[in-house]
Parts: sequence; structure tokens; C-alpha cells
Amino acid sequence: MAIRTVNKCSFCGRTDKEVKLMITGINAYICDECVQRASEICQEALETSSKQKFGLNLKSIPKPREIKDFLDQYVIGQDEAKRYLSVAVYNHYKRLLQKADDDEVEIEKSNIIMVGATGTGKTLLARTIAKFLSVPFTIVDATVLTEAGYVGEDIESILTRLLQVADYDVKAAEKGIVFIDEIDKIARKGDNPSITRDVSGEGVQQGLLKLLEGSIVNVPPQGGRKHPEQRMIPVNTKNILFICGGAFDGIERKIAQRLNTHVVGYHSVENTAKIDKDNMMQYIAPQDLKAFGLIPEIIGRMPILTYLNPLDRTALRSILTEPKNSIVKQYIKLFAMDGVKLDFKEDVLEYVVDKAIEFKLGARGLRSIVEAIMMDVMYDLPSTKKKTFTVTMEYAKSQLEKANISRLQNI
Repeated sequence: MAIRTVNKCSFCGRTDKEVKLMITGINAYICDECVQRASEICQEALETSSKQKFGLNLKSIPKPREIKDFLDQYVIGQDEAKRYLSVAVYNHYKRLLQKADDDEVEIEKSNIIMVGATGTGKTLLARTIAKFLSVPFTIVDATVLTEAGYVGEDIESILTRLLQVADYDVKAAEKGIVFIDEIDKIARKGDNPSITRDVSGEGVQQGLLKLLEGSIVNVPPQGGRKHPEQRMIPVNTKNILFICGGAFDGIERKIAQRLNTHVVGYHSVENTAKIDKDNMMQYIAPQDLKAFGLIPEIIGRMPILTYLNPLDRTALRSILTEPKNSIVKQYIKLFAMDGVKLDFKEDVLEYVVDKAIEFKLGARGLRSIVEAIMMDVMYDLPSTKKKTFTVTMEYAKSQLEKANISRLQNI
């Protein structure tokens, strides 16, 4: 007669007769009760880890001036935008630590919208401030968003990204910050409310309203359409700060129309003399955003409006060398990893700035120009034994001309 083998849990020692379920491994067993306890221990450990990562302390909250000082190390100029951003983040921290007082005064969140031409530093500001924060932070692109049911990403995917950054800790995610880039790309396609579906414009703006205002949104943890069977995670957006940025190309014309800079009459010269026509963005107002194509409800939910100045020659020159992660420092580090000392002549840097101004691409244009100049040497130098390389004016001009000619030949 065969003797029945008695299996014992490797953790608690109970036999399979004393428990409801015994799970068999390669050389071990675990009972259902130990599985449940292990799950609870893991959950507590993950929550503790998340609290340490995203923990807030009233004494450790960075002051607005400290936040701006940190931004100054990476972003040249744009003092106005930095001040608005620093204050908004500081107030967001204080709002998270607000206690229920007897006077029942509740601090409302102040969502921000930043307006500025391409290459002025909107995304860089967002990425830089993310390094400084102890709350979950994510950057999403508005250009891929569409209404639910259409090709593209659902509005809820914004919160999916935030959950991923917070390691799916819902409580931490509900105190996070979201930067929505290219917000101008979801403007209305016409001045009047659409009578047909505008699924990537006005439709997305309508969908964003519930997120910006604050409501409980059911979020698909792995994205909406690819996994329709997944269980939704409810996320309350009441304490999530939204920062939006966009180039709003052509909005200067809307500002000029509002300021009536082209009026004819006795006071036309007097009125226009006070206006800096080279930097119309500094006069931006909520009604200009409405004229551009943002719906009033969206504008009302982003009460803080700030702008980024166009980069002048001095700012572009500083961007090349001064920030901690400046373009020149990045290339010097790349060459140093191959044991090569790289040096740029001063007139080369001036030449790069001149070309960036000519191409009108802002700070991004600087990187493109330097990349075109350095491409051949980055290809050839690692195969040689040279330990130094100096970028001269003659070399820079010849490389840039060569790059431009080769692109023309490919057209």
C-alpha cells in the first residue's frame, strides 16, 4: 500500500491538511495564507519606498527663489517664466500640505500656460524642474491626443504616464505635476465652434476639462485600446498641477490686432510708440489665446499665463557654453570619453550663433549646426590616435557648407 506524502509549507510549517491551498515549487511549498501575508508585506514595502521617494516635509520645501536659482544653472534668461513657474510649484507643495482648518479656506490649484516661440526653452524648463522635485512629474505631448474612440491616444493616457512615474502609487500620483507640451496643436481649426467632429482639436480640449478642473478619472494602467480587458484605476486629479506649453505660432498677429497697432488717426503714432513690435509675446492676454483657438473653459482653468522671450544674440551665445549641460560641454565630454581633448575657437562659437539667428530655429538650431560641423570628426577621430582636436573657423565653414550642399543634392 502506497504511503501518502505530506507536504509542508516552507514558511509556516503547516501541512496541506491544515490549509486551504498548497502551492508547489521546485523544492519548496507555500500555503495560501503565507502568500497573502507576503503580498501584504510587499505592498507595505512598496508604499514605504514611494513615501521616501515622494515624501513632503514643510521644512524641506524649496522656496521660490531656490527653485529659480536651480533653473538658472540650466536655462539662460526667461526670468519672468522662471518666477511664475517657481511660485506655482512652491504653492503646489504648500497646497499638498494644507490641513483642514476651521475657517474652511481651501487653496485652489493654479495651472499654468507658458507661451513662447520654438526653441525658447519651454520643454527645457519643464525637464529641468523635474530634476528638482520630490513629487511625480511627467511630460506628455498633446499632438497625439484624440477623442475617445478615434485613432491616437485617449486623454486618460496623460494620467497613465503619471502613474508609471509614481510606480503605480495612486496617492503619490494624485499629488504630481504634468507638463502638457504642444498645447497649441489642439486649438480649434476655425474661429467658430465646429459643427463637425474636430477629434484632435476642440474635442481634446473638451476632454481635458475634467482633468484640469479636478475629478475622479478611471485610468487604464497599460493604455486604453490595446488592453480593453484591464481593470481601471480611479485617480483624483484635484491635486494634480498641470503646466501647459506651446509655441502658438502666429499669435503675434492676434496680439497686434487687439492692441490696434495699425490704427490710422491722430493718436496712432503715440499708441504704437509704446509697443515693442520685436517682442509682441510680452503683451499676451487670455483673449489672445481664445482668438487663436483655445476654448474659454480651458483658458479659465489655467489662470496663470506667462510668456518666454525670443532669444537674442547674447542669450544664444550664453546657451552654447554657460549652462551645466551646455552644447559645447556635451561635445567636450563626448570626446573626453575617447581620450581626446576638444577645443572650440571663439570665432567658431560666434559663427554658430550667427547661423542660428539666420535659420530662426532658436536654441535647437544651435545643436543642429554644431552637429553638422562635428559629424565628420566624430566619425573619423575614434579610429585614430589623436589626443587633441581644435575646431577652427575654416573647418567649421567648410563642414557646414559641405553639409548644406549634400542635402541640396539629395532633394
